Amino acid sequence: MKKLFILMLVLMMLASCASAEGVRIAALKGPTAMGMVEMMENDADKYSFEICAASDEITPRLAGNNPEFDIAALPANLASVLYNRTSGGLKVLAINTLGVMYIAERGESVSSVADLKGKTLYTAGKGSTPEYALNYILEMNGLTPGEDVTIEFKSEHSECLAALMGNAEAVAMLPQPFITTAMTKAEDMRVALDLTEEWEKLGNGTMITGVVVARSKFIEERPEAVEAFLEDYAQSVSFVNENNAEAAQLVGKFDIVPAAVAEKALPECNIRFFAGEDMYSRLSAYLQVLFDAAPESVGGQLPGNDFYYGITQ
Repeated sequence: MKKLFILMLVLMMLASCASAEGVRIAALKGPTAMGMVEMMENDADKYSFEICAASDEITPRLAGNNPEFDIAALPANLASVLYNRTSGGLKVLAINTLGVMYIAERGESVSSVADLKGKTLYTAGKGSTPEYALNYILEMNGLTPGEDVTIEFKSEHSECLAALMGNAEAVAMLPQPFITTAMTKAEDMRVALDLTEEWEKLGNGTMITGVVVARSKFIEERPEAVEAFLEDYAQSVSFVNENNAEAAQLVGKFDIVPAAVAEKALPECNIRFFAGEDMYSRLSAYLQVLFDAAPESVGGQLPGNDFYYGITQ
C-alpha cells in the first residue's frame, strides 16, 4: 500500500511538471518581465522565456499562422486589438501591470498637463496603451495631440531617453524602470507628471498598462499548463513585490535592467496580478474608456466576455 501511494505521488508530480513543459512565453523589457523573474530563475525546466524590447516583436510571432509563443505579456489595449483581429484567437489571462507611465523633463517647466502645450514629447508605444492613454489625457485637458503637443514616436523607450538627453527643451513619456534610469543620466532630470494620477483625476478608475494573454488554441489544448502558469506567475509577482532587493538581482541577471536601477524602480512599477472576476471588472472598465475615446484603440469594438479567461459566458 505504501509503495502504491509513493508511485501515485510520483506520477502526480510528473504530471504537474509535464503540464507546463515547453510553454513558450514572451515578455516586454520592463515591469512585465520583471514580474516573471522568479519563474525565470526557478522554473526554467517548465518554461522558455524571450524578453523583447517592443510589442511589435511579439505580435506576429504570437498571432501569426505559425505561432512561436503560447503566452505573452502585452499592452492592455493591444490584447483587445489582437482579439478582434484574430476573431477571438487570444484570451487575456490576467492583469500584470497597472499605471507606470511618467512625463520626465530636464528643468522645471512642466507642473501640469496644460504645461505640455508647445512641447515636443518623445514616447514609444505607437498604436498601443501609451499612445491612447496619452491622447486621452491630453484631450481631456483641452490639448490636441499633434497640434498643441508635438509627439515624436520612437521604437523603444531607450530611444526616447536618448532623445531627451539630446534636447534639453523636450519632454519624454517613459515607464518604470526607464524613468529611474533617466534620473541617473542628468542632474536636472526630474519626474514632472505621473500619468496614473492624471488618469485618475478624470474619474475613470485605474490605468492598466499591461496584461498577459494566451492563444485560445493553446488554452483548449493544454488547460493544465495554463492553470500551472497562472499559479506560478502569481507566486512570482508576490515574490518580486515582497523581496525587492533579491528580485532586483534577478532582474539584473536576466539583463532586463541593471540590478541597482531595478531595486530603486520596483516599488514604483505597479506590478500586480489580477485574474478572474477582478481582472474582468478592472480591464473591461478600462477598455470601455478607451473605446469611448477612440474605438480603434481597442480594435474597433469591445471584446466579448470570451476574451476574459475564467469568466462564465
